[in-house]
Amino acid sequence: MGRLDLKRYENRHSLKSKIARFLWNITWALVFRWMPTGFLWSWCVRIGLLKLFNAHIGRHSSVHGTARIWQPWKLEMGVSSTIGDRVDCYTVDKITIGDQVVISQDAFICTASHDISSPQMQLTTAPICIKNNAWICARAIILPGVTIGEGAVVAAGAVVTKDVAEWTIVGGNPARELGKRTIK
Repeated sequence: MGRLDLKRYENRHSLKSKIARFLWNITWALVFRWMPTGFLWSWCVRIGLLKLFNAHIGRHSSVHGTARIWQPWKLEMGVSSTIGDRVDCYTVDKITIGDQVVISQDAFICTASHDISSPQMQLTTAPICIKNNAWICARAIILPGVTIGEGAVVAAGAVVTKDVAEWTIVGGNPARELGKRTIK
């Protein structure tokens, strides 16, 4: 049985990335987070700030002020999508959000983990894709490398470790299929 050697852990993020994240965190803390809710101009300013940091945001999309985006330049949102209050988008790798997607409050979208078999617990990453018309309910967790299919619903508090088929409802920990979604 091997031993952990975390003294030799290497941070793989470049100096440029660290500086950009530092500038983004200052912008988030001083401006983005404090824009009032409910005013069109405040949504526009938030989206403008994300775009300033190279996020790709579609028309009529919104990001609440308390949402955390770790690296905005790795976020892509389609048209008319919403990232709710206190959502944490840990964008160490790319997060792609389709059109008309709702990500409800306190959800955690996580593109990174650590290799637990590595003595240094090296960082591992994989992109996440949330397709059109999906709904990620409150406090759901989406783990690295997962694709949420078109129209799928991830129930509140679910932990998604595997891809979710389109128009499927999943819930639980780990998430499993609960049924099919139909629009009347």
